[in-house]
Amino acid sequence: MKPLDRRNFLKNTGSVAATVAAGPIVKTTWGRNASPNGTVRMAVIGIRGRGQTHCAEWSKIANVEVATLCDIDEREFPAALKRMEKLSAKKPKTEVDLRRVLDDKDIDAVSIAAPDHWHALATILACQAGKDVYVEKPTSHNIWEGRKMVEAARKYNRIVQAGMQNRSNKNIREAMKFLHEGGIGDVYMAKALCFKPRDSIGRKQNALAM
Repeated sequence: MKPLDRRNFLKNTGSVAATVAAGPIVKTTWGRNASPNGTVRMAVIGIRGRGQTHCAEWSKIANVEVATLCDIDEREFPAALKRMEKLSAKKPKTEVDLRRVLDDKDIDAVSIAAPDHWHALATILACQAGKDVYVEKPTSHNIWEGRKMVEAARKYNRIVQAGMQNRSNKNIREAMKFLHEGGIGDVYMAKALCFKPRDSIGRKQNALAM
């Protein structure tokens, strides 16, 4: 595979777009004083579910190393590291605190697949730390959070890319065109549900009573 230089790293994430990224980013800047053709060191924050896909897809790109796995649940590390053995010759570090990841000067960019309520804050903190960011949807819970993400990216001159690739999919574009042209009449309500298997956490004490 042809080596991928830093200048074109995010420009060429088209191969990742089907499962991780969404459309090209044409340039990036890096925190480390390294060669433009050097290895891009990624940290994946949140390693369950979607985070597993992040690890797998970033590992497919030449000159990209998944250097750190970050998750609050240490129980996830053994299985994640075992999966990484099949994807990379280098064993990633593990961290339970994303702040330690952001303090690491050897990390160039972070890939955020943490629970939704962390997306905005983790992105802003990463920008402040000089990291470029790929963040899963939803990017934020409200417009104010989203604007703060944009402000942080601009203030710290970071590249931030959001996982909104479904908006570019051919079938989605055709469906939206159909709706906008009145295919089902005036749309006044939309509902969405997403059910996924989850193990029971058992009965716990009411947090408010602690």
